[in-house]
Formats: sequence, C-alpha cells, structure tokens
Amino acid sequence: MQELLSLKQARRIALAAQGLDKVRPAGPVTARAVGRTFARLQLVQIDSVNVLSRSHYLPFFSRLGNYDRGILQRMAGTHPRRMMEYWAHEASFIRPGHFPDLLLWQSRKWVGAHSMDPELRSGVSARILEALAAGRPMTAAELTARLGHVEERQQDNWGWNWNAVKRVLEHLFEAGLISAASRTDSFERRYTLTARVLPERPPAVPDAADADAGPVGADPAAALVRLIDAAAQAHGIGTLRCFADYFRTPMRASAIALDHLVDTGRLLPVTVSGWNKTVFRHAEARLPRAATGRALLSPFDSLVFERRRLEDLFGFRYRVEIYTPEPKRRFGYYVLPFLLRDGIVARVDLKADRTNGLLLARAAHAEPGAPADTAVELAAELQLMAEWLELDRVVVSPKGDLAPALGDAVSGAERRVSAQREQA
Repeated sequence: MQELLSLKQARRIALAAQGLDKVRPAGPVTARAVGRTFARLQLVQIDSVNVLSRSHYLPFFSRLGNYDRGILQRMAGTHPRRMMEYWAHEASFIRPGHFPDLLLWQSRKWVGAHSMDPELRSGVSARILEALAAGRPMTAAELTARLGHVEERQQDNWGWNWNAVKRVLEHLFEAGLISAASRTDSFERRYTLTARVLPERPPAVPDAADADAGPVGADPAAALVRLIDAAAQAHGIGTLRCFADYFRTPMRASAIALDHLVDTGRLLPVTVSGWNKTVFRHAEARLPRAATGRALLSPFDSLVFERRRLEDLFGFRYRVEIYTPEPKRRFGYYVLPFLLRDGIVARVDLKADRTNGLLLARAAHAEPGAPADTAVELAAELQLMAEWLELDRVVVSPKGDLAPALGDAVSGAERRVSAQREQA
C-alpha cells in the first residue's frame, strides 16, 4: 500500500532535501558546510546576470547565510576539484563525479560547431587543443589572438574568425575535451584541457587526441540511473518530469531509469493529497516535523527549477521576467521568491546598487494568505543579504502591496541596530 502524504508533508520533504527546512546554523560558515550544501544540491546553475549577485553564489547564501564566496572559487579552481562547469540543467557547476555520466546524456549541439564543415572544425580544434596544451588557460578572445585571427568575418577558404573559434570552443566543451579552469572578472571562461581539471580522467571522458571522439567504455543506461537517483535525492519527492528536468535528461529514457530505481527500492511510489500526479519519494528522503527556515531564493535556485512542481507543491506561480519587456512585467526584473517556514509567501525585485552601497527592494508583493510576520522576516533577510553583499543599507521602493509594511520593518530594524551601537 502506498504511503499517503499531505501536501504540507510533501513540502517539508522537498525543503529538507534542498537544505531549506531549518534555521541557518549560528557562527561562521565553514568550507565544509559549503561543500556539504553543494553535495546535497548536486549542481548549481550559472547565469551571467549580475544585477544582484552571480546566480551560483545565491543558493549558498539562501541555505547558509553570510558566507565567503571565495570558498566556491577555491572549490572550482583547486585540486582536487569539488565542482566543475558543464551542461546540466543549463550551464552549471556540477559535482565532478557526474561529469562522465552527463557526457553521455547532454546534447547541446546548437551551441557548438556541429554544423560546421568537418575539415574546418577539425583544423580549428587541433590548433585550439595544441595552444591549450602548450600554455596557460585562455579565454575565447585570448585564443583568437594566439591563433592569429581577427574578430571579423572573412570569406576565404577557411573562414577563420572569432565566431568560428568560439563555436569550436563550445564544441570541444560539450565533447568533454576542454573545461573551464576559472572565470574572469567579466565572467568569461578561461578554457583548459579537461585532463588538467580532472587529472585522473574518468574512463568515459574522450581523449584530446580525437576532438570528435565520444565517451568511451561507458554504460549509458547505468549512467542515467545514477543521474535520476541523484536528481531524486536533491528533490526528496517529485514526479518523473521533476527528476528528468534536474539534469535535463530525455523523458523516455529517464522513465526506464526511474522504473529501475523503483524496482531496487531507491524510489517509493507515494500518494500526495492535492498533487494529482504519479509521485515518488526517495528512500533516503527525510520528513521533518516542521519547517523553520527562511530564505530568499535565486530565480535560478534548484528549488524553483521546475515551475509546474513549484505551483503543485507551494501554490506559487512564478515566471522569470528578465527577458520580458519592461511594460509587460508583473513583478519586476530580478524577482526572488521569499520562503518562510513551509510556504513561499512573497516575492521581491532586488538590485545591488554597488556604487552607493545600497540593496534596493524595487518592488515587494505578498502572496495570498501570507502570515502576519512576512514583512518583518523579509526585512531581516534583506538586512542579512546586504551584509553579505557588503552593502550599507536596504532601501524599499513603494511599489507592491507588501512594500509599505516592508519599508516600516526595514526602518524599525535600522533603528534597533543604531540603538544597539549607541549602547555599545
């Protein structure tokens, strides 16, 4: 007989799996705590938008509070690496152990050079690999200069130009032959050979001797079972679509992997009241008695990846409006959901004004039925975020139904801090 869960119980399972069910621990955040959080999430999505903070930094703030972002840079740039870049949900930092499995199941051919003339692609690939083998990690622009080409289209036999170099770099990145050694301050990848990122090359990773080689010596079915199992651990509870979406794996093949995990007892079919879909709970998923956490969530946080799941679980309809024309935006440009205990109770449009040292809440909206302490709790979270981002003050604009109460709560918090400083 299937386990019967209430919707609130399912929420608590999901929050516990994502490390969002508890009040953050007191005291300084250690590198070990950051590493444990990343191991729980399995991946964090990368996005270039920096209106608040780079998106891969935010999930760790959501779960740990004020932490040193340098910890992530060290995890992604020193050996042994705890995280590396590859395609997953989208461009992401992933656990290195998932890299050979993702090589078998990620297909982002539209971003690379698959449509390029094979002879041209091979020639460009060979020269890029030779340059990277001989020297330091380089950006696309640096490689273009090293290879002696200009950033304009040419109509000669080879068609060498910046675009061709960048396309082949993406091709080699997708093929697993090159990786990101690090990022520049302007967020450009510094490319290097994957063998230097992963000195002990997994068997499935192709050798740089053949730029068009695919993964070798690997079992795709077993790889997908591992990926779906990891996705289910990160979810705690969810549907086939939820699990397949996490690493963006094909639905039909993911269904076969899911069946295997059910047969082996790793996934348990359950019934969730009000969630009228076939739902599975991971065998290791924890059901806490209560959810006591509080967090602002990045638009690219793994809890909000799958929008249908978000609405089914939390009754929260969410759309990232970055690419929506400004007159058509409902809630703002960079809107973060606000999680309080076991509900998503508000959303706030945030911007870091680094020049003036301000964290700007440009709009704040409450969800229907938001608890009475929403504004006070959100104000405290904004103060914590400002401290983390090394900004001096929170400024609340009057837009949105929550804005007046939030403004009052922020002002009250500032007065209390000032009074405490005077007493000290």
